[in-house]
Amino acid sequence: MFWVLLGFIGLFVGAFGTLIGAAGGFLLVPILLFLYPQETPATITSITLTVAFFNALSGSIAYGRLRRIDYRSGLLFSAASVPGAIIGASITAFLTRGIFQTIFGVALILVAAYLLVRPQIKYRSGTVQPEHTSRQMADAQGNVFSYSFSSTKGMAIAFGVGLISGLLGIGGGIIHVPALTQLLAFPAHIATATSHFVLAITTFAAVTEHIVLGAFTEGIHRAAVLSAGAVVGAQFGARLSQKVPAIWIIRLLAIGLALVAGRLLIAPF
Repeated sequence: MFWVLLGFIGLFVGAFGTLIGAAGGFLLVPILLFLYPQETPATITSITLTVAFFNALSGSIAYGRLRRIDYRSGLLFSAASVPGAIIGASITAFLTRGIFQTIFGVALILVAAYLLVRPQIKYRSGTVQPEHTSRQMADAQGNVFSYSFSSTKGMAIAFGVGLISGLLGIGGGIIHVPALTQLLAFPAHIATATSHFVLAITTFAAVTEHIVLGAFTEGIHRAAVLSAGAVVGAQFGARLSQKVPAIWIIRLLAIGLALVAGRLLIAPF
């Protein structure tokens, strides 16, 4: 019965995470902290990063069919995020559980507060700055998106996202999606899809680092069950994203962050 519960948790995390482009790690980490109070941060993050990888991989396949992934930007950001993820995964081994939860909770509440104060999307169709990298895309539904961004700023953000991803085991989408929409002016639907693509690459690097450090062996069976549920859930999340307005994707992300952060900071596990 317990394994069935883990499967359903993976299903929910995969669906909601894919909908908002966050891979679901920000939900799974506190759930595992509650279910396994004796586990080390390294073990928890190795499990959540594995689930985040399969969730992001499945979501990327679904978003690829919808033609919403900016692959060129995704590969550019991945080149910067992978080194950050490896460094972050290495640091996790030195954190106590209390410090880990505090850092995790503060990171979530800061992002949630920013999105609740400023939920609007900066993107406007046709807004292209010639001095920046420009993109024009049409998705499977015929929606056309034109936007531009600073490649240098994008790669700097991606490195920071990778660092946090490897450190906290959350995939990094909770920061990457807001950064893409608010700082780089990506359309919300393109941001969530591209973020998922970057997360698939970044989390794979972070999981590999955890395997090298030996933390992954403690949670391999739990990671497998959760990942199976997340793969299925990711397909549902990607389909649901076609029906959810862009502004609500950002609002759902902010609400989810605030709830989880409050639980961690007010009543630590």
